[in-house]
Amino acid sequence: MSERDVDAELVARVQKGDKRAFDLLVLKYQRKIMRLLSRMVREPGEVEDVAQEAFIKAYRAISQFRGDSAFYTWLYRIAINTARNWQAANGRRPSTSNVIETEDGETFSQIDNLTDISTPESLAASRQVVETVNAAIGALPEDLRTAIVLREIEGMSYEDIAQTMNCPIGTVRSRIFRAREAIAAQLRPVLDTDVEHRW
Repeated sequence: MSERDVDAELVARVQKGDKRAFDLLVLKYQRKIMRLLSRMVREPGEVEDVAQEAFIKAYRAISQFRGDSAFYTWLYRIAINTARNWQAANGRRPSTSNVIETEDGETFSQIDNLTDISTPESLAASRQVVETVNAAIGALPEDLRTAIVLREIEGMSYEDIAQTMNCPIGTVRSRIFRAREAIAAQLRPVLDTDVEHRW
């Protein structure tokens, strides 16, 4: 049984009134939603509040979920919209103090080389790369940041990202390309690579 099938079964049970099935969905996606929201909301306590609100909205709207997209795509869209609404209601800008764990940053091939050797120099270089990636992602416009986070950190497909962000797949590809270019421009001096190097 695929992940999508498991989710569809749990959703069907929730739609029939099984609240425990929704608890299972929350347990399954809570960390991913929190990680996504931490890139949009500044304070950890506020991230939890926005996540809770997103899950409440999902629970209230689950009767309308038809399964046209994967459940997590639908849930991510609710979480992103909840964060945007929260930011607008509180007059806040998206967070620029993003934190990427080393394993999140390892989608950039050069980091593998830096983390293999545990010398003080390599650890410092690895930290510098992670900090540079964090700063570069934090400086991206919200649409580019959301697209690159969903692709590189959450591992979502282009199709799922398009559904989550409610835009054409070509727009998603363009946003991810532009985000990668911006991040690469910040990484080149740190990694001492030339302009022709592609990630």
